[in-house]
This record gives sequence, structure tokens and C-alpha cells, in this order.
Amino acid sequence: MEAIGGVRGLTYLCIVIREIIKNYNHLTTIQAMSIINSQMPEFKVNAYRKDKGFFEVTNEDLKGKWSIFFFYPGDFTFVCPTELADLADHYEEFQALGVDIYSISTDSHFVHKAWADATDTIARVQYTMLADMTFELSYAMGVLGEESGQAYRGTFLFNPEGEVKIAEIHDNGIGRDASELLRKVKAAKFVYEHPGQVCPAKWKEGDATLKPSIDLVGKI
Repeated sequence: MEAIGGVRGLTYLCIVIREIIKNYNHLTTIQAMSIINSQMPEFKVNAYRKDKGFFEVTNEDLKGKWSIFFFYPGDFTFVCPTELADLADHYEEFQALGVDIYSISTDSHFVHKAWADATDTIARVQYTMLADMTFELSYAMGVLGEESGQAYRGTFLFNPEGEVKIAEIHDNGIGRDASELLRKVKAAKFVYEHPGQVCPAKWKEGDATLKPSIDLVGKI
């Protein structure tokens, strides 16, 4: 086969690169679009919790439960402790709904404990802190910053069947609001428990919901 050289070769190479980029972007878009209702990945990681010390957590432990994965970039940082403390302030409300919280960074479980021992802010955290040292969870959920080795601020709610029902990813300079997450979790649980009903914008527990039908078309 004759080698392709000169301008013709460069043109051919540019076309190949363009197609690779186009296909990559297409696959990335599909991945982003398909995260809702996708299944929780299989995993086994070390963890730390104030009342339990060190232990392992696997996807099997979460089966049949509502669970939140709360990714953040790193321990001993700046925005992260404000977010984890905000979650801690609402932890009892999440627990009352039957929802478990798992904060996740790529730090080790030892660092999680050291952080909790070192600061009053993190000492308030009662939920489980997962150590994604091999990046398996961050990569599987599409939040891994491959250059930094840290996770972006990703929040995911899984229903008892292990399906993603809420997915949100922030850049690392943008902190999250636990009260808004709690509102959305309540909406997700309501829809799960009341098939055929949906929650409109700004819905809060006790507000009216909608039941989509042909009679509602053009009436809202």
C-alpha cells in the first residue's frame, strides 16, 4: 500500500482526528444523557464514619435503600467543609426520609478521620465518608478530573432499585445547598411512591402535584 504523504497526508490526518473528536463528543453526550435511570456501579471502597471507625462499603450494602453520593474535591480544603457541614445540619431530615448519605472524595479513609479529628466543622459529620482512592466511583459517575485526580462536585440520588433519579455536577468553585437537595429528594420520593403524579417547579412537601393527561394540555 502506497504511503500517504505531503499535503494529502496532512489533510487525511486532520479528517481522522476530526472524526475521532466528533465520535468522542458524541459518546460523552450519550453518557451525560443516559446517567438518569442508569444503575449504580459495582464498587468496594474503604470508608470512615464517626460512630463506626474504618470499614468497607460495597454496592451490595446499598441495595434496597435510598442513597446519595455526594462527591467533593478534597479534604482540608475550602468550599468542601462548608458543604459537608451543611449536609450534616440536615442529616436527621434525610435519615427521617430513609435516605443514607455518602460523601466521596479521592482521599483515603485515614485522611477522612484526620480531617474529622482536626476540625470542629467535620467533627459534626455523622454520615459515611467514602475513600475513592482508586478513582473507580468518580470515574464511573463521570465526575473525575483526570488531570487533578480529584472529583468535581457531583450529587447523585439512587432509588431502592439502584437507579439514578437525580444527577447534578458543579464546577469546583460552586458550592451546593443541602436544603435544595432535600427538597428534590422529597420530590423524587413522592413521584416514586405516587405513580402517575409529577412535581412542578418549586414543589415542596404538601404542595399540589400534577397528573399529566390530555385534559391538562395547554391548561397550565
